[in-house]
Amino acid sequence: MTNPLGPKFDQAPPSIQGPYSVPFPERLPRKRNRMPLFAGLIGLVLTVGTAAVLWPWSAEGDSAAATAAEFTPTAHDHDPSTRIAGVVHKDFPAGVHVLATQRVAYTQSPPFGGPHDASWAPCTGVVYKQAIRSENAVHSLEHGAVWITYNPSSLDADSQAVLRNEVVGKPYMLISPYPGLDTPVSLQSWGHQLKLSDPRDPRITQFIVALRQNQYTYPEVGASCDNPTIDPNSPPAFDAGAPGPDAVPETQTLTTAPTVAPEPPPPAPEPPPAPLDPPPPPPDAPPPPDPAAVP
Repeated sequence: MTNPLGPKFDQAPPSIQGPYSVPFPERLPRKRNRMPLFAGLIGLVLTVGTAAVLWPWSAEGDSAAATAAEFTPTAHDHDPSTRIAGVVHKDFPAGVHVLATQRVAYTQSPPFGGPHDASWAPCTGVVYKQAIRSENAVHSLEHGAVWITYNPSSLDADSQAVLRNEVVGKPYMLISPYPGLDTPVSLQSWGHQLKLSDPRDPRITQFIVALRQNQYTYPEVGASCDNPTIDPNSPPAFDAGAPGPDAVPETQTLTTAPTVAPEPPPPAPEPPPAPLDPPPPPPDAPPPPDPAAVP
């Protein structure tokens, strides 16, 4: 701003200022624009917050990718579950069916192979609210499914929900409570079992990746998990009792025994009735003629 008395009075030294001099106007401090600073801070906070939210998802994705790479079966690695600690493997005869009224004398609980019902439990990502008949579930394993079981007395609702998330909407998966289970969690595929105490154990995912529809480990490759003859809301009931003496042995095969109980033989025909003696004559009847007296 120019001094109204002329340029020479601008910034005049104090020694020449007198009573008639006009004071030089005081310069006001320039106001700083803090909006860029605020915008930068907000952007930084949003960046850090977004990273904090997305990092667990990214880490989870990396973990899933690593699990898939390590445990997916290939032509050179038929059974990656051999590298999972705690997995039990056992060979069973396949294709052996029993009647809906029969029991199988399974030696494992839950069973994971052997003779089974001719009708399989639906295994299209089905969550069963009640325990299901073992003979139906084992047939699902023969089709390549993974059956997750849990002890409802050992896991709270949150833990059960964690397990259900492994099943819902996923083909060749089923889950059901299993009363009396000796561990909180047990996973079954055909010929394989893994018992665990923690529903968040990473071996659950490893087991599923390694064995669900693993064409090298289950008998009926390509078989369906759909079964409209069984209602998932009302499946065949679980029987906690011990199998009776007429139960089908777990080791029964198609060549060593019939697949179902034989029909009982027809009853033997009744013997013909014995011939009846002629009735005695009445007391007042005349005696029969003597054949010798006839001329």
